[in-house]
Amino acid sequence: MRRKRPWTHPLLPAAPLALLLLLLLVYPVGQLLLLSVDSGGAFTWMHYRQLFASSVYANVMLITLKIAFCTTVLSVVAGYPVAYLIAALPRRRKTGWLFWVLLSFWTSFLVRAFAWIVMLGRNGVVNQLLTASGLQDAPANLLYSLGAVLVGMVHALMPLAVLTLLSVMENIDRSLPRAALTLGARPGTAFWRVYFPLSMPGVAAGAIMVFVTAIGFFIVPALLGGRRETMITQLIIEQIQQTMNWGFAGAISVLMLIVVLAVFALYDRLLGLSSMAGGSADPGRSTGSAGLLHRAGDAALATLGRASDRLIALFPRFSRQGHDPEPGRSPILRALVLLVLLFLSVPALLMLPLSLAGTSGLNWPPSGFSLQHYQELLASPLWLRAGLRSLIVGLGTASLALLVGTPAALVLVRARMRGKSLLLAFVLSPIIVPRMVIAVGLFYFFARVGLVGSAWALVLGHTVIALPYVVLTMMAVLRNYDTRLDLAAHSLGARPWQTLRYVSLPILATGLMSSFLFAFATSFDELTISLFASGGMNATLPKQFWDQVTLQISPVIAAVSTCLFAFIAALIWIADRLRRSSLPAA
Repeated sequence: MRRKRPWTHPLLPAAPLALLLLLLLVYPVGQLLLLSVDSGGAFTWMHYRQLFASSVYANVMLITLKIAFCTTVLSVVAGYPVAYLIAALPRRRKTGWLFWVLLSFWTSFLVRAFAWIVMLGRNGVVNQLLTASGLQDAPANLLYSLGAVLVGMVHALMPLAVLTLLSVMENIDRSLPRAALTLGARPGTAFWRVYFPLSMPGVAAGAIMVFVTAIGFFIVPALLGGRRETMITQLIIEQIQQTMNWGFAGAISVLMLIVVLAVFALYDRLLGLSSMAGGSADPGRSTGSAGLLHRAGDAALATLGRASDRLIALFPRFSRQGHDPEPGRSPILRALVLLVLLFLSVPALLMLPLSLAGTSGLNWPPSGFSLQHYQELLASPLWLRAGLRSLIVGLGTASLALLVGTPAALVLVRARMRGKSLLLAFVLSPIIVPRMVIAVGLFYFFARVGLVGSAWALVLGHTVIALPYVVLTMMAVLRNYDTRLDLAAHSLGARPWQTLRYVSLPILATGLMSSFLFAFATSFDELTISLFASGGMNATLPKQFWDQVTLQISPVIAAVSTCLFAFIAALIWIADRLRRSSLPAA
């Protein structure tokens, strides 16, 4: 009997995912890039000459890089202590702290941006507090400025930094800093010279993920920024929606991709892409300029360690506790983390009292009590149709993403083959490629096949975005699945489909449901693809929300924000409970 080739079987379950990404990611984005050098079927550099002929576009790119860089630094610096504390806590105590990070991560960007509009308004919470404390005599213009954009961007992307840092910190052996203390190291030196270098893969990975995401952001700058805070993605939207200039939009998209790829190339040059998963850096990278950078980093860490030890010495009580470091017991660290979580949570929570106000404005503090805004919401056919459409699209997206992503996760966890890292990188590419580029490419593709405005276009587009989250979640579940149970079922005479039905699926059910809910939440909050694929008709809930916020600020939006926040909170709570129940007990 002829044996099967060893390379055919392991890759077969991942074929549907590969085909879907080739059709809905690689091909549309490739078509968009080809449009940038096309002029009536002839090759041309016209769009690139137009792009670099004016200083306007170069200035917008510099503004984008500046905002992305500042957002990255602030997000990582503020998110590091949060991840440090959560990683050190036992599982039972970790759950509550992690829930607020996950809730902020999955809460709609639109809800959070709208919350900051209310908080930073002339009659908002911040101005009221500053006036009441005597720090200012009259309300200040806090909105439509660089500061407002940075606050909104950091609030939106800090949870991404925390979760990326946490994935690395949870695998760091906490006994290593203690061993340094027993060998005579001071607490500050033990942290900066032992623990912090071990967490550097998480710092670097979190920084690059936040930076790349920030480059492709447009919701927060469009709602909180002014003309001086225009970002590159806003130019792409204008070229498509106002002039349908596909070639120029493609040229801008190429510029974005070049910047993103340059960032990843620099990261790979200094640390190696394998370090994003917690792997060790390539020793060969310690030579030349990279070696000088590493030596400079060692000197900087030594200086930080000495400075920290001198600071700790000023507080004898804290210094005594430092010889037996337990981050969960540090009142200073807990207070700092609580402030960060308060910053992440309060803006969305403030929507509830505003939605129940008896007045028609969005002033703070709200006066009166009324359910009129919820009544207007339930009486509006636009909001109800948008909500129903988002529900249908979300269920379709979650089902398709789970059906396609689970076999691919099985391949990445179980199969023994070369190129698994390349397959994982391909699966994660929808996270790396700027979402605006994906959205515009899909819009052009769907327009050519006649799917713009249909539910199928939304389901397919959202599936591309949701697939990485499904694969990553199922990989975590499958790594903890005991394959000996399947072998035992086979040895007792069970057929493959019987083993799948009576053994595998019941055990994996909670993980599958968790992945389904995460994919649904991703689709339910997706705006960028919906902004184009809906074709201006049959809007989803985020698209309807966007239209209302950009046209007119109304208290009804506060009611919608509260409903969205409560709905996503319930989904994340259920998904997190299911995920943890699928993992083995500590």
